[in-house]
Amino acid sequence: MDIKVAVGKRIRQLRNEIGFSQEELADRAGIDRTYITSVECGKRNISIVNVEKIANALGVTPAKLFDFENL
Repeated sequence: MDIKVAVGKRIRQLRNEIGFSQEELADRAGIDRTYITSVECGKRNISIVNVEKIANALGVTPAKLFDFENL
């Protein structure tokens, strides 16, 4: 699986587990909602800075975004 797709699926999975919409996640992370959409679809090569912002908004460590065991 492509790493961009895997990270996007993992972010979507974590976001859904806590009940956030894409818009809520984007607001909490300080990122545009369309960026979140493209990340979750595997269309963006996400920067490490945005990995940290998204992880913080989800209340997880950045490493948790790369845990693909349960995809």
